[in-house]
Amino acid sequence: MIKERNIAVSIILSIVTCGIYGIYWYITLTDDASRANDDPNFTGVKSFLLTLVTCGIYSIYWNYKIGKEMYEANQKHGIAADDKSVLYLILSIFGLSIITYCLVQNELNTLANKLNAN
Repeated sequence: MIKERNIAVSIILSIVTCGIYGIYWYITLTDDASRANDDPNFTGVKSFLLTLVTCGIYSIYWNYKIGKEMYEANQKHGIAADDKSVLYLILSIFGLSIITYCLVQNELNTLANKLNAN
């Protein structure tokens, strides 16, 4: 089950906790996208550890990968969506991954509403 999260609260908590909530949000975004796409290999803890081990380089790939995961998940559940993986990659390169988090969370919230309505 995908949990719906308030984007503004997530941003504020990430700032107030000096990024600790941001790590939690990163992990849960990954796990929710994985669940939505039925992809057991794309997990939050593994992605976070790979980001740590590669000194953040994996997070650039993660931004691209989560865009692909969300596109495929929306397709599987009959939601019309664009493939935003390149947009997420560009945002990541310019250090704006928080915007990717917000956009992905918005897609997950939309997907959660659709799944809960059925």
